[in-house]
Amino acid sequence: MNPDAFEDFADYLTALAVELDRYADVPDDVLEDIVRRDGSCMWLYSSGSAPEWTGDDLSDRELAAVICAGCAAKLACLELELRTAGPFTLGVWGALSEDDRRALYAIWSARRTARNGGEQR
Repeated sequence: MNPDAFEDFADYLTALAVELDRYADVPDDVLEDIVRRDGSCMWLYSSGSAPEWTGDDLSDRELAAVICAGCAAKLACLELELRTAGPFTLGVWGALSEDDRRALYAIWSARRTARNGGEQR
């Protein structure tokens, strides 16, 4: 799903929250296993080929777009981060910046609360 395909970024975040609904019943430990096994960033850092950082590096968002572009675990990663960090998220997860994940969290949380009969899970 490409954010540029949406007229408004909020519409993209809503569509992303809908996409994440498929992970609602997946246990945290399973999500963590998926991210550790299939996450592009995990392979990058565990292989020892992590880039050297200089003063002219990409922004977090640009770097995430590059690393996460073809990642098979991107949605599982994002789901896991929303569950565990919620609005206090830091860093780059699921190809989204902290600010974007905070905005997504509000939408995601409202969907989960509605799905669970008014109770946050």
